[in-house]
Amino acid sequence: MTNSSLNIPTDKLPRHVAMIMDGNGRWALSRGLPRLAGHKAGTENLRRVIRATVEFGVKYLTIYAFSTENWGRPPEEVKGLMYILEDVIDRELAELNKEGVQLRHIGRLERLAPTLQEKVLDAIDLTKNNDRLILNVAFNYGGRDEIVNAIQNIMKDGIPPEDVTDELVSRYLYTAGVPDPDLIIRTSGELRISNFLIWQAAYSEWYVTPTYWPDFDKEEYRRALETFAARDRRYGKVSSKEYEASNA
Repeated sequence: MTNSSLNIPTDKLPRHVAMIMDGNGRWALSRGLPRLAGHKAGTENLRRVIRATVEFGVKYLTIYAFSTENWGRPPEEVKGLMYILEDVIDRELAELNKEGVQLRHIGRLERLAPTLQEKVLDAIDLTKNNDRLILNVAFNYGGRDEIVNAIQNIMKDGIPPEDVTDELVSRYLYTAGVPDPDLIIRTSGELRISNFLIWQAAYSEWYVTPTYWPDFDKEEYRRALETFAARDRRYGKVSSKEYEASNA
């Protein structure tokens, strides 16, 4: 069976796509605009990408919106990013809910302003029964922080060391109940993980494009999915083709 929007068999389509939305600032600077204009353009593009994700039939989408390290950016940029998040919730929540998108937050809410925390929690509650697309928004998120938080909670719960397994740790992560990402897309051409989904990305496939995030469109998204579908995922093992060749 083939997805109607893609020339890809449905069993080759990733269930979970994660995205590092990089290059907003450089996109703006290349056009003589302030960096915040790039973040606004990136937010506008996110709407298009979410719609394409639904159309392509991907079940889970995780976006890296604001890292724990981003607090070190200039105060006016941080303030602007907080405003953009609040504005997106105000403008887009009703439409996302109508389209069957379930919003989840991964990361820490504590550092956000109380009013923004309340809006995030209200959005999560409003969309909790939707299941067309699960959208994880990584905001004030860091992969190392996530693992430290999981270890702290495992210790608080008094779980003996010999009972700690991969499966147990996964249940203590912010992404508990969500399958690990099959495909991670990074825009702007940077070749680094940037503290994103360190545990969950152990066997993810990567697609890196030099395109800045505001210009990452539906057609490039399609190419990323087609590239993923053509890969032989081995999970540290030998591919079936290699095995057959070596035993011929």
